Amino acid sequence: MLKTKKYQFWFCTGSQDLYGDECLAHVADHSRKIVEELNASGNLPYEVVWKPTLITNELIRKTFNEANMDENCAGVITWMHTFSPAKSWILGLQEYRKPLLHLHTQFNREIPYDSIDMDFMNENQAAHGDREYGHIFSRLHMERKVIMGYWADEDVQKKIGSWMRTAVGIIESSHIRVMRIADNMRNVAVTEGDKVEAQIRFGWEVDAYPVNEIAAEVESVSRGDIDALVQEYYDKYEILLEGRDGKEFREHVAVQAGIEIGFEKFLEDRNYQAIVTHFGDLGSLKQLPGLAIQRLMEKGYGFGAEGDWKTAAMVRVMKIMTEGMKDAKGTSFMEDYTYNLVPGKEGILQAHMLEVCPTIADGRIIIREQPLSMGEREDPARLVFTAKTGSAVATSLIDLGDRFRLIINNVNCKKVEKPMPKLPVATAFWTPEPNLQTGAEAWILAGGAHHTAFSYDLTAEQMGDWAEFMGIEAVYIDKDTTIRQFKNELRWNSAAYRR
Repeated sequence: MLKTKKYQFWFCTGSQDLYGDECLAHVADHSRKIVEELNASGNLPYEVVWKPTLITNELIRKTFNEANMDENCAGVITWMHTFSPAKSWILGLQEYRKPLLHLHTQFNREIPYDSIDMDFMNENQAAHGDREYGHIFSRLHMERKVIMGYWADEDVQKKIGSWMRTAVGIIESSHIRVMRIADNMRNVAVTEGDKVEAQIRFGWEVDAYPVNEIAAEVESVSRGDIDALVQEYYDKYEILLEGRDGKEFREHVAVQAGIEIGFEKFLEDRNYQAIVTHFGDLGSLKQLPGLAIQRLMEKGYGFGAEGDWKTAAMVRVMKIMTEGMKDAKGTSFMEDYTYNLVPGKEGILQAHMLEVCPTIADGRIIIREQPLSMGEREDPARLVFTAKTGSAVATSLIDLGDRFRLIINNVNCKKVEKPMPKLPVATAFWTPEPNLQTGAEAWILAGGAHHTAFSYDLTAEQMGDWAEFMGIEAVYIDKDTTIRQFKNELRWNSAAYRR
């Protein structure tokens, strides 16, 4: 199972020395209490680390550069308790390279009407200081997240926790390495892209390997390791023979076990966190990787089919962002297949030939083997299930030639009306917001791909924050979308993001 570091977030409070040491002592006490209670709240996925109050240009710059160098620091949370002259922050902010949250809050919830005096006013100036601080970000044209509200409120804490997940996705993005087996599916446009620009923009390394190099790793897997993993499959999943010979069925399953072990070793040895396959170039592999890829996704690896390295990296980013989330419903590679156009029952059937992550499964998971014309290999084993219901987000990262665009669509996952016994693949069924007609038209107008990185556990806001920090265009398709408005937004973005 792929794991990320035990990241931390620094809490930095701004002030100045106009009001003396007693005031600064109160500032420090207040910020310590906020940090302690944030950590004790259970609403944050990562630890917050208190830092001494920042009151000078030198200390601000030193602190931000230390944050840059600390591998465990995934971002900084800043709050201006009192007035903090924003010019003092310029050099530090210019040199800072990680995500930053501007928490616009104050220590006290309510104005103390009976006792308020000028000493209190001078000491509690977040409404003043945070505006001065916010101005300098706009002047510097820097990206930051702003959250306003009382720090002890659960909804504010959950917003902070949500941002933390995005921040970790940003930090880990620069560590993502995608292994491509062979190349892109021939003559397909949407899965192509500028890998050099992707490394400049996102930090992704995308490397291709000859298929037989990884096939050799698969062939070297011991029979004992294969048999042990097959037994794990048989213990964990239901087996659906459908009249096939039991011994032959198990041998076909064993092929996928060998692929899972071999692929995972190849990925681990070379430090890759995402993988891309292509059914048109399988070399000496006996089957198109199916069950094996599904299991690797379940372990946290990103995946893209037919050479789609952009989606593979995005699946990995989104899995990072959901790591350790309580009651997570799952994140997966997905593909649009066919529509249901019956009035009142509209939706898109989602699936793929084989590779859908079992983290999104609802209920029983079955191993089936069926012929697959693509790839011209023996019948591959795969996990078959239906996806959970509920709200989710589907994203598509596309390369427009002069820039990247992230398309973000809120979708509502439903159960299909009837079973599909002859369809031997994992499926989901969803209706895009605001409805199928508008959602599909907007997706097409934006240039969205047929592959998506899909998650029940992330929000459009989180994905948009990720895109903003990366400096790329993001467009949203949601309940408020109209085609006229959406077309205008695409036109405006073309001007705003022109190089």
